[in-house]
Amino acid sequence: MKATRSTGPHASVQKYDLLTAMAIAGLNGKAVFQTSMLRLVALVTARYNWKLDELTVGQRDLARMWSVDERTVKREIKRLLGSEILIQLRPGVRGRVAAYRLNQGEIYRRSESHWEEVGPDFAARMDTNRHDTRAVGPTVVRVDFRPTTAPDHEEETAWGRTCSRLADMDPDLYKSWFSALVFEDFEQASLRLRAPSSFVAKYIVTHHQKRLQDIATSEFGSISKVEITF
Repeated sequence: MKATRSTGPHASVQKYDLLTAMAIAGLNGKAVFQTSMLRLVALVTARYNWKLDELTVGQRDLARMWSVDERTVKREIKRLLGSEILIQLRPGVRGRVAAYRLNQGEIYRRSESHWEEVGPDFAARMDTNRHDTRAVGPTVVRVDFRPTTAPDHEEETAWGRTCSRLADMDPDLYKSWFSALVFEDFEQASLRLRAPSSFVAKYIVTHHQKRLQDIATSEFGSISKVEITF
């Protein structure tokens, strides 16, 4: 998913809010993710083309900006693609610089639990922006560089991909709660899962059902209800 382009009378506020969301997502992540988001914030601030909603920077230029070598740049781009913070629009081939786009929907998901910590006005704006998102068009090329924290599920299934996205977003939360869920069926926009105990089922429903339903919707399509049995 991606938000509408940040142009128009409120563009400056939208850009700053997105940069803030990226920063707080990084600050509340692990050390490697913090570094990735710091580098990305610097890159977006300096070089993002908001009118075209894309980023085109060569590896040599990135290495110079980040004060690293080009091998580190390649690893960093793979991490950002694997976490789905970036989406590749065009690969860099035949001397052409690769093009990327910020996946604003993923940035919203990763930062959402910390919006209120920034302030209620920020949380309200971000919630409005999120509801304005729309699906990425078919021209986008997705490159899969899954991190080692991805779960041991068959990723060709919608539930397997849902689990991978949940693990990418928060490995500890996935391991503690979502990894125990077993897919039952998906019929008439209703997703049925099985938990190992009533406690796990009730805890997920009480504390994490919205996150689970939001991520599952991106893989299954419209979901009207998530039912967790035990």
